[in-house]
Amino acid sequence: MSNIIAIVGRPNVGKSTLYNRLTESRKAIVDDFSGVTRDRHYGQAEWIGKTFTVIDTGGYVHGSEDVFEAAIREQVLIAIEEASVILFMVDVTVGITDLDDDIAHLLRRSNKPVFVVVNKVDHHQLHTDASVFYSLGLGEIYNISSMTGSGTGELLDEVVKHFNETEEEENSLPKYAIVGRPNVGKSSLINALIGKERNIVTPIAGTTRDSIQIHYNQFGHEFMLIDTAGLRRKTKVKENIEFYSVMRTIKALEEADVVILMVDATEGIESQDVNIFHLAEKNKKGIVLLINKWDLVDKDHKTIKKFEEEIKSKTAPFTDYPIIFTSVVEKQRIFKAVEAASKVYENKYKKIATSKLNDVMLPIIENYPPPATKGKYIKIKYVTQITGRSPMFAFFCNLPQYIKDPYKRFIENKLREHFDFSGVPIQIFFRQK
Repeated sequence: MSNIIAIVGRPNVGKSTLYNRLTESRKAIVDDFSGVTRDRHYGQAEWIGKTFTVIDTGGYVHGSEDVFEAAIREQVLIAIEEASVILFMVDVTVGITDLDDDIAHLLRRSNKPVFVVVNKVDHHQLHTDASVFYSLGLGEIYNISSMTGSGTGELLDEVVKHFNETEEEENSLPKYAIVGRPNVGKSSLINALIGKERNIVTPIAGTTRDSIQIHYNQFGHEFMLIDTAGLRRKTKVKENIEFYSVMRTIKALEEADVVILMVDATEGIESQDVNIFHLAEKNKKGIVLLINKWDLVDKDHKTIKKFEEEIKSKTAPFTDYPIIFTSVVEKQRIFKAVEAASKVYENKYKKIATSKLNDVMLPIIENYPPPATKGKYIKIKYVTQITGRSPMFAFFCNLPQYIKDPYKRFIENKLREHFDFSGVPIQIFFRQK
């Protein structure tokens, strides 16, 4: 299972700034107004060789105070249930508020590791003020400044000690995870595939409780299906159902070999779908895109092409993956999805003989060598595939440090052109010969 860090706390304590620092991105919008984070942000981070997923629990409902606070409490409960480690963020310049006390009360009852992160500790005097947070009764406090980054290293050193060591379980069957936003038709797809009403299907978004593994063995295909509809209707607060689905999706995605991302044809690919897509790509998973409810779209001879172009522009630079247009209700092309997933699985574990690689790639490199840098010519002598859980290639050359990204992409495109790696992220390394 994956390790997930959830950052919880009331609005405007600096959760998004810390999220941006941990994931080294600028994805979360940061502002001085409270409650700015409406979207959910989740990204990959790494510390001392351990990778983990960070979730910024924003997305509050603007409205009455009660709904607002209920939403925060609800998210804390979900984080307690799903995350491996919880960072409870408070603001030293404000001190302890009633809402902080409420959150602390929920966290004290949990058996998850909780770190009290006191933010905005920017100078020495504030270190003394921070000691008031010991009274929350959650143990050690960690003073940081998420703006400057001071204190985050010490915090992460302690956090990673609480991670589960992920043991690879030996189940030789391919694992396909069906993911997508609520109500896109995930459970209906599984019912259509296995031919019986295994999952409860209702038009209400978010009726599946847990991610379920189903053994599929029909028509010459055998694999494990992970259904992540993974939602629980615990609340009327819509954004928390989304939050819950995100937590579950990340867990399933990390268990899977191939991710079947379902998109609603009537709504198109949205930011949450793109997020999941890139998370799957970063985790080096195979990817198949399934456009469901295609029967509800008005079509002409250009519709499919236009739709594909729009999707690929949003997932660029990775655009080499199968897109299947289906209607689960009409049972159109659902077995095509299974075939596409098994082909992608094959591509993920494909091994190419070194001799064949060199025969194909070296002449291409000779005709289009890497551009010379500072008057130095780069000579690539030899290429081989490295053993791994996804395709990795090492190119041995005299000056690997001078090879730039555009040339890497050129090499990747040529590999994809000559050896089918559709649906699979490729890694390319240049090494000193």
